[in-house]
Amino acid sequence: MFTIRTCILRPFSLRPIHFWLPLCPTSISTRTFSATMSLPNPSPPKHEMVYFPRMTTSLPSSSGEFRRVLFTGLYSQVVLMTIPVGGDIGDEIHTVDQALTFTSGEGKATIAGKDQDVKAGDLVVVPAGTQHQFVNTGPTPLILYTIYSPAEHAPTSVHHTKEQGDKAEAEGKDEPAEWSQRSKTENEKAGLVKGED
Repeated sequence: MFTIRTCILRPFSLRPIHFWLPLCPTSISTRTFSATMSLPNPSPPKHEMVYFPRMTTSLPSSSGEFRRVLFTGLYSQVVLMTIPVGGDIGDEIHTVDQALTFTSGEGKATIAGKDQDVKAGDLVVVPAGTQHQFVNTGPTPLILYTIYSPAEHAPTSVHHTKEQGDKAEAEGKDEPAEWSQRSKTENEKAGLVKGED
């Protein structure tokens, strides 16, 4: 495992998204990184594996983006978040379940009025309808990936700042895809899934 302090950084671009990649013996390669962090797809997912190697140990330590959707499925969504030093995600309540896995940094979670310190390696589950807030209390960005079930954001969402994300939500430009909000029965009728007989 590495930290940003022990690695040399070089710019890496996936148009229009820019990242800093660590040059470390244990870092993921550019090829692996670009394959894993490809641009989000607005269409329903294909029936194939989506693989994110070393997700908990090799996320970019400073992607420069507050929120980036990595994958949207029929019943879940994977989102990468970077909370800047002194920043927060905003006090909010979702109508969907959310599980957050922290990969670097330190912060404070407030869930339904209860405070909990969080750090790399921690997992926090926020049930639908529960008030929550996460604040970066450390000297480095607080990096996490979160899984919403079902999706909470548009499949192509990339917000460089919290303010940009808040604005997109307020303007109705960050709504989950209709196909990601359907029931199992509706998806079966639409031919998107078929269970075993």
